Amino acid sequence: EVQLQASGGGLVQPGGSLRLSCAASGFTFADYVIGWFRQAPGKEREGVSSISNNDGSTYYADSAKGRITISSDSAKNTVYLQMNDLKPEDTAVYYCVAARGIVALRWEDDYDFWGQGTEVTVSS
Repeated sequence: EVQLQASGGGLVQPGGSLRLSCAASGFTFADYVIGWFRQAPGKEREGVSSISNNDGSTYYADSAKGRITISSDSAKNTVYLQMNDLKPEDTAVYYCVAARGIVALRWEDDYDFWGQGTEVTVSS
């Protein structure tokens, strides 16, 4: 059974940092692309970033470039999303997703598996 366990969300002040974790199990980690989507209150869900454990390629949404870094630890079957200089507009529920693939993926329809979300609130 594929399981994606997201954690690391919380309340942080503007300009602060958070590291989200996605612990994966139930599949061959090296064959999969792991990504993050987010959904802010009243807004559509949007892709943030993804990483291929196959070829190491990454994808970043324009809103993430320069502030967010995705990384993967194959020894722990875990993908991390390091978010720096957080802004109120980063407030959202962040979801970890997975799909079998070679290169980093961008769209919701690319992904087969979704984990539960972890909530990030950026507020002073």
